[in-house]
Amino acid sequence: MNVLDFEKPIVELERKIEELRTFTSSKKVDLSSEVKKLEEKLDKLKKDIYANLSSWQRVQIARHPQRPYTYDYIQMIMADFIELHGDRAFADDLAIVGGLAKLDNRKLMIIGHQKGRDTKDNIQRNFGCAHPEGYRKAIRLMELAEKFNLPILTLIDTPGAYPGLGAEERGQAEAIAYNLRRMVSLKVPIVVIVIGEGGSGGALGISIGDKICVMENAYYSVISPEGCAAILWKDSAKAPLAAETLKLTAKDLLEQKIIDEVIPEPLGGAHRDPEGAAQLLKNTIVKFFKELDTKNIEKVIQSRYEKFRDIGHIQSSQSQ
Repeated sequence: MNVLDFEKPIVELERKIEELRTFTSSKKVDLSSEVKKLEEKLDKLKKDIYANLSSWQRVQIARHPQRPYTYDYIQMIMADFIELHGDRAFADDLAIVGGLAKLDNRKLMIIGHQKGRDTKDNIQRNFGCAHPEGYRKAIRLMELAEKFNLPILTLIDTPGAYPGLGAEERGQAEAIAYNLRRMVSLKVPIVVIVIGEGGSGGALGISIGDKICVMENAYYSVISPEGCAAILWKDSAKAPLAAETLKLTAKDLLEQKIIDEVIPEPLGGAHRDPEGAAQLLKNTIVKFFKELDTKNIEKVIQSRYEKFRDIGHIQSSQSQ
């Protein structure tokens, strides 16, 4: 397990508890009372640390290499997944995956960003940074879902769309812009979940939906903290300050009415209990699809449009 700086006191205490248990087992000495005291101390320490995380610390958790990715959630909560490939124009971008699946007995189209678990996989998936063919594949699958009246679920986890020369030559901005316009009018329910990083247009390109949720330790922002710090202060080391200024955490986004719900995570983050995180994610998805089932699709589309038009609305009053 990769250990973040603020998690070190927790890990040290966990090791002490494990050492005591090993000693008790090998020496046949009853140290259960000491172990219990340390476990109580550990529980309190975890609650204190994770209840008071800074925005930057939550960004670090969102980027944790053991955090569940799209494929992991598909395996844990979906059944009968059939992956669909390619944009039918240029290539199959592995930074975005998608296909048909079942959630309980509900058939749906699931689409999400996918990072790699090792160096080779990360290179193939471009660290979750999609090219234009990835966004064109995504909208192709969404239009297929619309054709067969299937709800759409998207899982967001990307630092941003790939800004390289080849991506720009193949129309990166146009591909994302087309997705934004087309997703607004799709005649099926769309639920969007930010499961890790939600960076810039790369996230927005598949995140126009009727219900927008962010997991407790994920973030959703117009730019990465490092990018913001480099622009505003000419110093990427000021990323923690930028993270606070951007108001990018799930709690901040809910207060600003940009998202509909914060999905709680197991204590310590989704990487410490992937199965528990998956169940909490599933509960939210099921709840929102049931809610959308009861609504007229034309009203759903209108609400979807108004939701995004209202983001960032500013009221000003003229002083007398």
